[in-house]
Amino acid sequence: MLGKDYVLTFQEGGRDPFEMVKDRLRSDKGMIRKEGSDYLAYALIDNIVDNYFVVLEDIEAEIEHVEDAALTHPDDSISRKINSLRNDILRLRKGIWPLREIITRLLRDMPSLVSEGTHRFLRDLTDHLLQAMDIVETFREIVTDIRDAYLSSLSIKMNDVMKVLTIFATIFIPLTFIVGIYGMNFANMPELKWHWGYPAIWVLMIAVAAVMLLYFRKKKWI
Repeated sequence: MLGKDYVLTFQEGGRDPFEMVKDRLRSDKGMIRKEGSDYLAYALIDNIVDNYFVVLEDIEAEIEHVEDAALTHPDDSISRKINSLRNDILRLRKGIWPLREIITRLLRDMPSLVSEGTHRFLRDLTDHLLQAMDIVETFREIVTDIRDAYLSSLSIKMNDVMKVLTIFATIFIPLTFIVGIYGMNFANMPELKWHWGYPAIWVLMIAVAAVMLLYFRKKKWI
């Protein structure tokens, strides 16, 4: 809240975001003690915006890490990290927009409380907020792309597994057919009484499996 000779702020627990401004007040650095309450309000908002850019740098580093992991080692932990990044970006977006509205109100609705010099600083600060919003939107799109790439990697991995299982199942289908025929135990099956019947069936099954493997390799399915 901004008045003619005062600025009223509220902050919750955790790290004090205004510590740098307080240090400037205590050490009498810069213009902060020479200007009015409007400049102090600007300094407080500017400090918040600077902290947003620090957070954006941390998010950018985390995005690069998650992107590499999603493409090289996709697992369940990547999904949790992607969701965490999305939540962080959404919280940051919700924090930036109200600041823009506050600055707009200061410029438009409180001309008597804001000097011309502070007007210039606030307009520059609006540009910084727009820049931050553009970065946030870019990060949101990147995270969405990472999520899509992660899901695609999982699908490709699953397809590879299914392909291997399908090849094994396809190889065993004719083998199961052969074993099933000679497992019916009909009386009139001359091969059952043949001395070389058992090894011949093994040779036949191994030959069928080898021929199918060679065919799959020729088709570049394996």
